[in-house]
Amino acid sequence: MKEVYFDNAATTKILPTIADEMYKALLDCYGNPSGIYKLGQQAKKIIDGARTEVALLLNASPEEIVFTGGGSEGDTMVLIGAARAQAKKGRHIITTAVEHHAVLHACEALEKEGFRVTYLPVDEFGMVGAQAVEAAIAEDTILISVMYANNEIGTIMPVKEIGEIARKHGVLFHTDAVQAVGHVPIDVKEENIDLLTLTAHKFHGPKGTGAVYIRKGIRLANLIYGGGQEKGRRAGTENTTGILGLGLASAHARQHMQENSERIRKLRDKLISGIEEKISEVRLNGHREQRLPNNANFSIDYIEGEGLLLLLDMAGIAASSGSACTSGSLDPSHVLLAIGLPHETAHGSLRLTLSEFTTEDDIDYLLEKLPPIVARLRSMSPLYSEKYN
Repeated sequence: MKEVYFDNAATTKILPTIADEMYKALLDCYGNPSGIYKLGQQAKKIIDGARTEVALLLNASPEEIVFTGGGSEGDTMVLIGAARAQAKKGRHIITTAVEHHAVLHACEALEKEGFRVTYLPVDEFGMVGAQAVEAAIAEDTILISVMYANNEIGTIMPVKEIGEIARKHGVLFHTDAVQAVGHVPIDVKEENIDLLTLTAHKFHGPKGTGAVYIRKGIRLANLIYGGGQEKGRRAGTENTTGILGLGLASAHARQHMQENSERIRKLRDKLISGIEEKISEVRLNGHREQRLPNNANFSIDYIEGEGLLLLLDMAGIAASSGSACTSGSLDPSHVLLAIGLPHETAHGSLRLTLSEFTTEDDIDYLLEKLPPIVARLRSMSPLYSEKYN
């Protein structure tokens, strides 16, 4: 049986060349990067090189890159760190209703500390308007956090415009770019970004390693205390091997982004048109044009997402329903509810996300297997039978 992987928004397969280099470093570059001896300096050289590669990918300076344990840590570090550092200036934060839970839960934690958070609604495509962000700014607003692209429905936000507004009002602007980095070009200077979060495993690097961009001059309160690693911003002996993998993934993305994105976008469009042609009563969630090149998210009427995923898995197809971090939950996606879908429709969502490993054969296989699976599930639905029988 053929096996195909369509859950790349959750995590991607590491590039074999990166895995090989990481394995060598794991064995040969095990010294403490803070040590002055040769093995330590070898490890430090790896970290410095990776920091440069991440900076090049974002058009940042290497000293503005701080390595973390991943996207969730980065979001928490930035939101809580920025809020606490500016608490005397103000206690109001603006975000959206469709953010990743790492941002939403960090905001909830800050509310318990006395901060006030505005959760802006989005339109039917999952987009927040820059004007709505500006209208929400108050005298005590200290931070705006709007994701670069949504992890479930793939909609790309008007980041540059929001950044301009934040800069005009003297408010820090953070974007969770975990889904976007490595897939679309990002320029932190041109897009007026003050703080940005990314993680390696979303673009063929290793899990457990990420980074945050902190524009020069911005101060964050520390969340992790200990040694003076990462210029005192994040204590703990550095994950040299993981950082190497992030650096290599960043270099690969920078060098091959355009060709990979164009090829993946064509496959995604074939997938979308194929599903819309072969299956009735489906809705493409997210903006049709302003979306990530690798994302397709559908709501399919008269089915339940969990049953769909199980039957797809039996056919050798890995996919997801809703975001990866909530795939074990029986609650419908907060993103799909926020764009106006009713509960029963939100429960029947299917997220299919591609990578540079995805082939046209994979698309053809999915388009062969998915329609009969949907038909089988609908045949067991009393609502479907009531409507069509």
